[in-house]
Amino acid sequence: MEKKTPGTRWWRVVAPILIACIISFMDRVNISFALPGGMEADLGITSQMAGLTSGIFFIGYLFLQIPGGRAAVNGSGKRFIAWSLVAWAIVSVATGFVTNHYQVLVLRFVLGVAEGGMLPVVLTMISNWFPDREIGRANAFVMMFAPIGGMVTAPISGAIIQSLDWRWLFIIEGLLSIVVLAVWWWLISDRPQEARWLPAAEREYLLAEFERDRQARSLKQPVSNAPLRDVFRNSSLMKLVALNFFYQTGDYGYTLWLPTILKNLTGANMAGVGLLAIVPFVATIIGIYVISMLSDKTGKRRLWVMISLLCFAAALLASVVLRHNIIAAYIALVVCGFFLKAATSPFWSIPGRIASPEVAGGARGVINGLGNLGGFCGPWLVGMMIYLYGQNMAVCALAGSLVIAALITLTLPKNCDLTPDNGKPVADESAKQPHVA
Repeated sequence: MEKKTPGTRWWRVVAPILIACIISFMDRVNISFALPGGMEADLGITSQMAGLTSGIFFIGYLFLQIPGGRAAVNGSGKRFIAWSLVAWAIVSVATGFVTNHYQVLVLRFVLGVAEGGMLPVVLTMISNWFPDREIGRANAFVMMFAPIGGMVTAPISGAIIQSLDWRWLFIIEGLLSIVVLAVWWWLISDRPQEARWLPAAEREYLLAEFERDRQARSLKQPVSNAPLRDVFRNSSLMKLVALNFFYQTGDYGYTLWLPTILKNLTGANMAGVGLLAIVPFVATIIGIYVISMLSDKTGKRRLWVMISLLCFAAALLASVVLRHNIIAAYIALVVCGFFLKAATSPFWSIPGRIASPEVAGGARGVINGLGNLGGFCGPWLVGMMIYLYGQNMAVCALAGSLVIAALITLTLPKNCDLTPDNGKPVADESAKQPHVA
């Protein structure tokens, strides 16, 4: 039936969301190239300060998570992201004019605030457009923003720094947000009911599928402003927060320090590092797609989250063990790239399975906001471990964090999974209990 259904929403919704997310990722991680590309030397930034500078973004990132999720559920995610794009442009350009590391810290914190609502907003918008049996693949396409952003950021950032300097990196990439704003506003709509461009057959299909999903979950109450305490009272949602925290510690510890790791491993200049950093992100796209397909096909969300996390950890350890062989160590880093974001698609399919739509909207913000504090801890941990024990121990610490995340996955309820034939929750005692305590 899916092949006979008009697929307009796949490019009118997913494409602009993906583009906006790519720009947010570029603004988020370009500092990982700026630091070894001259910023550290010009501003006198130490390895500990570099870790803090990379990670403080995620402290600011916490503030708009819940408001963003609620805005997308009860208001307009389209307007929220439009204003966010303006803010990203201003902050990124301003970073190109800093004169000391204190200014960098402030601007990175503000950038985190400005980007904070991004993921819960776009994930909620995706849930407004794609039913349960398609949402895994839709999430997968959106989650490709990280590897695609990495593929774009790496060579462009390396080339800009090599040809100009790190200041122009922030200025040029910041101005791209204004260009994307025009594309975003022209293409996107918040919901099927509001999209005049949506074919009637596709609208009818979506409304029927969403009703089917509501009946399958036995959640027929209308969307409303659920109290935030309902999110924190749901033990399964809190497990997702903890899981995401340890996952993001490993994820961003790897992502934000990858250029430095590659430079230390190979001794290449920044243009060469930018080219070497492309391949792991190409692998990331493949990993996201493969794991999302396996997750949708089997319905085993928890299993594929755990497999992805454990393989990511194993590849990190392999890069340390094989460090004396540059080619083998680089291959291990590419394998890390394959599993870097592979868990995200099945992971973000879970909140809607264990909470009602109004609770899930706020929950996505809580999970992403508190979980992404790991995005602060990962870069900071790497910076401190490099200073105290060296780069190899830092990478091992990231692997340990991913193993903890995998173990938490084992404690999630069975109704996180779907049966492969009809998409209904697997029968489980936890499914008989209220969705919120």
